Amino acid sequence: MNIVFMGTPEYADTILKRLLAEKEITVTSVYTQPDKPVGRKKVLTPPPVKVTAEAAGVACYQPYSLKEDGIAGRIEREKPDFIVVAAYGQLLPKAILEIAPCINLHASLLPKYRGASPIQQALLNGDRVTGVTAMLMEEGLDSGPMLAWNVTPIGLNDRKNELFMRLAEMAADLTLKTVKKYRSIRSLPQCDADATYCKKIARRDGLVTFDLPAETIYNRFRAFEGWPGIYLENGLKLLDLALMEGEGEAGKILAIDDDGVVVACKSGALKIKMVQPSSKKAMDALSYIRGKRLKIDDLFI
Repeated sequence: MNIVFMGTPEYADTILKRLLAEKEITVTSVYTQPDKPVGRKKVLTPPPVKVTAEAAGVACYQPYSLKEDGIAGRIEREKPDFIVVAAYGQLLPKAILEIAPCINLHASLLPKYRGASPIQQALLNGDRVTGVTAMLMEEGLDSGPMLAWNVTPIGLNDRKNELFMRLAEMAADLTLKTVKKYRSIRSLPQCDADATYCKKIARRDGLVTFDLPAETIYNRFRAFEGWPGIYLENGLKLLDLALMEGEGEAGKILAIDDDGVVVACKSGALKIKMVQPSSKKAMDALSYIRGKRLKIDDLFI
């Protein structure tokens, strides 16, 4: 079985590695996004999928657009049985969709959360369940008929990175089952009336204030783990949080103990354990309030 693979981040990389490990599958080529500058020093860094492809000796291409001349023809000459897509970052043009069945492994239970950030959106909304859907791609955004899916619960303490890894493993399993049983699968059309969409995450999405409910801030903390993180208007990053009982004026310190600082929100409260002031190193919240000479009933700023 010949497969062309398209994907970019760690989620896609997990699926690619599983395909490469299957003896009856040959990954004929890989397509991923161009290298990008990363970190303060803007070091040009390849996507995880490229690193894996090159280590396996598989041809890897990084076009800015799949509509570039020659790409569809090159893929067609490889005679793929399937084109497998996972978090690639580009829509596939009609010329490629017509070459072979294009199967997308989308990290939500479609038609919920079509778009760029389904895992983050599930956490933002405080969902208690999510999953992975294998769908047959068409020209619309994540709108094609569904082939298979798998479901997993979301715990209150689950955060983005752990959920990404769990869903990636589920997606890898689902990929193999789908391509091996494809001929016997009866697809199920999505109900467009039930569709919801999620956007690409931007840094400004991490801005929070204590005028928000504690649960809303906590869900953003879980969803934006790593990047963009969550931060206050003065640039202070909130690196470690826990939901707490408590009521009071939004932003006021309600309690202080060895584990952190309890701060009131619009509703509920949060225990802040670790912070990072702008342009400084991370520190525990107790050290931060001591440096600011803050105490109970003061505003946490």
